[in-house]
Amino acid sequence: MIALSSLDVEHLTGIRGGRVLFRGLDFRVAAGRALCIEGANGAGKTSLLRMLAGFLAPAAGTIRLRTKDAEVEDGEERGRFAGWLGHRDAVKPQMTVRETLHFFTRLYGSAGDVEAALETVGLARLAELPGQYLSAGQKKRVALARLALCARPLWLLDEPLASLDAAGKAVAAGLVAAHCATGGIAVVATHEPLEIACERLVLGPA
Repeated sequence: MIALSSLDVEHLTGIRGGRVLFRGLDFRVAAGRALCIEGANGAGKTSLLRMLAGFLAPAAGTIRLRTKDAEVEDGEERGRFAGWLGHRDAVKPQMTVRETLHFFTRLYGSAGDVEAALETVGLARLAELPGQYLSAGQKKRVALARLALCARPLWLLDEPLASLDAAGKAVAAGLVAAHCATGGIAVVATHEPLEIACERLVLGPA
C-alpha cells in the first residue's frame, strides 16, 4: 500500500443539477486519521465522496493527495489510490462469495488474504454461497471484505453501516480503525456514529 501523508481539500464547490451543494469547502485529513461527513439527505455527502474518488469534477477548488514524494491532483490518477464502498454492493448473483473476493484481488492487483478477510467479516461459512442468496447485510459484509483487500491507502465509504446488524457495524468500524492504524486515510459519509475516533465535517446549506 502506497503511504499517504494527507488528503487536502481547498475552496471546493460542488454543484449538481444546477444546485449548489457546498461552496468554499476546506479540510485536511492526515495519514492515520478518519473523517466522518455528516449532514441531511441531499446535503452533498455522496457527491463529495465521488469528487474525492475522481468520479465527479468539482465546480471549483482543488483536491490533493500528498505522498512522501509527490502531490496528486488529477482526478483519474487520484482514483488509483482510492478504495470505494458505495451503495451498490458489486456482488454478482452467480458468483460465490469467495469467487467475488478473488476477482477483486486480481482487479486491484492485491496480494490480500481472501480467507482471512472472510473470517474477519464473518462470512467464512458462506464462502461457497452464490451472491443471489445473500441478505443485504451479508452483501455489505462482502463489500467490506472487498475494501479490506484492495490495498489502497484512501478509503471512501458511503453509509457503510447501512443494512448491518450490531455485529456487522462493529466489524465495519473495526476495519476502518485498523486501516487508519496502519497509516491509511478514511473518509466516511454516515448518518450513524461510527464509534471510532474521527474528525467531523457537517455539510449544511451552501
